[in-house]
Amino acid sequence: MIININMNKKENNTSLNFIFRGCLIAMFLLTGAGYSFAQNADSKVVDEVKTQARVTGLRYICVHVLQLEKSLKLYREILGFKMSDAEVLHGQGIEGMLVMKLKTDDLTIGLSLTAPEYLHTIGPIGNTNHNHFMLKVNDIVTIGDKLKAEGYELENEHYARDKYTFFVGPNGEIIGLSAWD
Repeated sequence: MIININMNKKENNTSLNFIFRGCLIAMFLLTGAGYSFAQNADSKVVDEVKTQARVTGLRYICVHVLQLEKSLKLYREILGFKMSDAEVLHGQGIEGMLVMKLKTDDLTIGLSLTAPEYLHTIGPIGNTNHNHFMLKVNDIVTIGDKLKAEGYELENEHYARDKYTFFVGPNGEIIGLSAWD
C-alpha cells in the first residue's frame, strides 16, 4: 500500500506538472499576443504625438551675468563647459548685449552680459535681464496661438515668420520657444 500511495503521488505530481506547464505556456502565449497588441496600439499613439504641436527638446538656457569672473569660473572650471562662441547682439531689448555660448555634450548655456549704457533697455518682457530657457518646438504657430488664446502675452507677435517668441510662465519664469532648424 505504501508503494501504491507513492506511485499515486508521483502520478499526481506528473499530472500537476503537466497542467502547470500547460498553464505557463498558455500564459506566455497570451502575454506575447497582448504585448504585440500593445505595441501596435502604442505605435499609433507615437504617430499621433509626432504630429501634435509640442516641445521637442531644450535648445539652451540663458543666464544674465552679474559677476563675470565668478560665472566663468563656475561654468568653465567647475562644471566643465567649453566656450563655443560669443557675439554682441543688436535690437530692441538686447542692444549691446554680449552673449557667450558655453557647451557641454548636448547642452548650451548662454551667459549674457549687458554694457552699462544699455542696462535700461534690457528685457522687453518685464525687464527680466534675459534669464530664460529656450525650448525647441515642432509647430510654433499652433503653440503660439494656443498661448494667446489662454491669455499669455507673447513678446514677438511675428513668431510665425521669425520662428521664435518669449512669454512669462505662471510662476514668473521666462520661456522661449524656437522652431529654428
